[in-house]
This record gives sequence, C-alpha cells and structure tokens, in this order.
Amino acid sequence: MKVLQICQKPPLPATDGGCIAMNNITKGLMHADVSVKVLAIETTKHPFKKEEVPADYLKQTAIETVFVNTKVKPIDAFCNLFTNQSYNIKRFYSNQFEALILQTITTSKYDVILLESLYVLPYLKAIRAATKAILIYRAHNVEFEIWERNAKVSSGLKKNYLKLLAKRLKDFEVDAIQQVDGIAAIAQKDVVQLKGLGVKVPSIVIPFGVDLSNYVLEKNERLSYVFHIGSMDWLPNVNGIEWFLREVWPSIIRENSKTEFKLAGKNMPETMLKLEQENVTVVGEVKSAIDFMAEGNIMVVPLFSGSGMRIKIIEAMALGKLVIATSVAAEGIEFIDKENISIANTANEFIEQIGYYQNNFQECNRVAKNAKELVRTNYDNQVIVNNLVKFFKQQISK
Repeated sequence: MKVLQICQKPPLPATDGGCIAMNNITKGLMHADVSVKVLAIETTKHPFKKEEVPADYLKQTAIETVFVNTKVKPIDAFCNLFTNQSYNIKRFYSNQFEALILQTITTSKYDVILLESLYVLPYLKAIRAATKAILIYRAHNVEFEIWERNAKVSSGLKKNYLKLLAKRLKDFEVDAIQQVDGIAAIAQKDVVQLKGLGVKVPSIVIPFGVDLSNYVLEKNERLSYVFHIGSMDWLPNVNGIEWFLREVWPSIIRENSKTEFKLAGKNMPETMLKLEQENVTVVGEVKSAIDFMAEGNIMVVPLFSGSGMRIKIIEAMALGKLVIATSVAAEGIEFIDKENISIANTANEFIEQIGYYQNNFQECNRVAKNAKELVRTNYDNQVIVNNLVKFFKQQISK
C-alpha cells in the first residue's frame, strides 16, 4: 500500500503535540510495511530543519516542503471581513504547494492520501480532480469549536470577531469534510459532533498513540514540583496558565510555601519570561519535553477552550505522572476521574486537589500508576495505526 501524507506543518522536528501525532502515524505506517511519502507546509512558526531530521526518515519518506507565509496580516484580515471566506483557512493556501501536490500524485500512484488537519483541505478540490486515490481526513480536533470556545472567554470587539471566525470556519469545515472518503478522528467526541452536524462520511476513532519504550523513567528522587508544558503561542494555553497563576497559585503558596511551579513551552510570551511570581520558574522552550516532565510529579492542565486530544497529557500519563486537568483538557481520553486522572474545573478544585495529592503520596502514586497502565492498554501507537491501515483497506475495497 502506498500512502501520501499531506501535513500542515513538518512532522519533524517534533516541536509540538501536532507534530508528534503526525510523526507517530508516519512511523506506525512504515512499521506496518506501508510506503509513505510526506509533503508538508513549512511556516515561520514551523520551519523544516532538515539538519535535525534523521537520515533514515528523509530517505524513507522522501519528504518535501514548501514555505507558506501564514502570518496574520492586519490589512488582509480586515479586507477578509467583506468576504464569506475563512481567513484561518485562506492563510494556508499556496499555489506552489498545490503544484507540488499535483506533481506528486500525477507522477506516482497512491492508494490513500492522508490529509492531516483541516488546514490542508483547501487543496482538496484539486486533489480530487487529479487522482482516484482514497482521501482520508485526519481530524486532530473540531477546529471551529476551538474558536467558539475562545469567543466565549473573550469580550467586546474581540469576542465578536472570534465568533465571526468560528462561524466561517464551521461552514468551511462541515462542507469540506463531506467531500472526503473517510474520517480518522482523534476522539470519539469529535465523531459524534460531526455526525450531529450532518456529516455522513465513514469514520473511525484513531487516538494519539505512544511508543512506551520512549517513556521509561529512571528512578528519580527529585519528583517534587507542579508543572505545565505546552505550546505557548496557542491562545487557549496562554489563557489557561494566566488564569492558573492568578486564581490558583497564590492559594497554593499560602498553604505550602515550599511548593514550586515550573512552566515550559515553545514561543513563551515575553511577559511570562519576565514573570516574577513566588515559587514560579518559567523555563521556556526545553530540549526534551520528556526529560522536563520526568522531573516533576503533578502536571496541571487548566484549559478552558480548545478541542481534540491533549497529547502532552497522554505523554505525562505514559511517564506515570499524576495529571490534574479540566474536563475540556481531558476530552478524547478514556479516563476515570480519580482513578487515572484527576478532574478540576474551578480554582477551588485545583487548590484542593493539588494540596490533597501533595499530602497523600500513596494516593498520588496510585493514580499515576493507573495512568501509565491506561496508556499501555489503550494508546499503544502500533495497535492504533494497524487499525488505521484496516480502515484504509475497507475504504479502498468499497
């Protein structure tokens, strides 16, 4: 089987959860003896650093990229108000990238074209006209839902603008998804939501998977601090951490003056890098997210908007860490509250649970151990990708 994987950003270097998710699919497909070719958009935010990519990956995927300037341009954003197009989507369209896609699919025959995320669907019409391959959409989340939730936690003109972006994105998302042959969604909730919007395309849940051999901890006696790691150029993460530092952390310090909080993530805002708050260390971008998470014991994920599955939560659970997260943050994970994750949706709940688990190490370790077992049984990457290959074959045989 030959698969063309088209990505909104280079899977490697794996600088964030989306990159990791795409790369894990690539690796899983290759391990399943599937031939994979990768095409990707590179941007200022996600450049393709060829020198940092393993030679065997370059050879096996024959990856090619095209730079697309996706930066928000105020004049373009303003002019877009007078159209009915989604500005979010329009920024990812490039004649050059479309030409590369068409050249690739006309010079080599593919059985499946895997479209990674909504932001490569502007090329769907051209792809459909040029190939008979099965088109599978990898739904990392329901995109318009993120913007709807961002609008809910905003006010004034910003709220109205975000509502407009969400509506246009929803119109594009629902229409475009109807035109693919199959949907591989990262979460069951997303499948249900899309069906509720009238999407009748065959679908399967293909969650984020991990290779547990990459998440083996050496015994570490320094497991002492609360932490968060995530891309800090993503608005929901920024809003959540600002809320946590304002509404939760001062009370934690009053109860236990020795408690530390460490914050890591790429593209950390300058305001946070200069933050001076008691017992808070802003690390910024780290070389290894796994090494950073390995040295803490409680991960907090105060997310109130967003959609899909939070990959860093799965990684923390794979490392045997206790995760305290909002219901929104835990969406897409088959958890049991207080058994393999702890849910907190208010400041008081975060304060109470952080304090409880810090003072009850045995219970903290029990939930963390259960978290690792949940990942082992439900989120093994190769098992997940093998299910995806079966789905490909089902759609091809129709």
